[in-house]
Amino acid sequence: MSPWIWILIALAVVVALVWMVRIQPKKAASSIPFGPTGAGALDFDALEHQFPLHDADLQRLDVDNIEGFNQDQLDQIYARLPSGPIPDGPYHGSFFFAEGGNFRSLADAVGGFRESVMDLKLDAATRVGELLWQGKVFYESERLLRNIIDREQVVSALFGVSKDEMRIETVFGKEVALLFPAKLYLGDSQLDPRRQSVIIDYAETEQIPGYIDAVDRFAGKDGLKIRDEIRMIRPGFYLGRAYFGTLFGLNFSLYNPEVAGAATGRS
Repeated sequence: MSPWIWILIALAVVVALVWMVRIQPKKAASSIPFGPTGAGALDFDALEHQFPLHDADLQRLDVDNIEGFNQDQLDQIYARLPSGPIPDGPYHGSFFFAEGGNFRSLADAVGGFRESVMDLKLDAATRVGELLWQGKVFYESERLLRNIIDREQVVSALFGVSKDEMRIETVFGKEVALLFPAKLYLGDSQLDPRRQSVIIDYAETEQIPGYIDAVDRFAGKDGLKIRDEIRMIRPGFYLGRAYFGTLFGLNFSLYNPEVAGAATGRS
């Protein structure tokens, strides 16, 4: 049976459990300046000139309220951010779908399960993914990245690989699997090519040491063709965008409390 069938079955079971939990919407940070949207939207140069983001604005953003903005607002925030340095070390991750986002493109990218995926509420789908994906570990000196995957037993059952085959490490005090390796570099943003973003590229994932074909190929050029890009809100805190080929799929945030604390003198 195809691994995708098992993935769909697993998601359906988890969604049924999540469905019984009342999910409260996140509240966006107030006082963040935004330009007009829709037919009157400004190009990004004019947006930055007329509605600049100041340090005080960025300090008001955190991993919770960033998820309260709609997609137009998130696009405007992202376009006004610098790339920042390529991160190093582990970062907690949270992905989310925003109101007005391109969720249909995600369904198209998955392929074969369009109706099932589109039947999920966005918040419920987010919670399902968060049960497995916990963030990313950056290896800046090697220009490599691996994704933090919790519940390696689920991964083992879904993909037919043993725990011994997986790269298991302790991250943030918890034993996790590090899967879906990617290459890191500075490159053009698909949203805003005026300046670079940190690119997380899975196109050549099979060339990275520790690659497990049964699992990791689903992120690569023979799978979902994932390409992430991130920009820095402030040290230790990044806003990301995940693409499936050229299709925008979802937003995510990355946060390292030690890096953030050191930058503010609270380490």
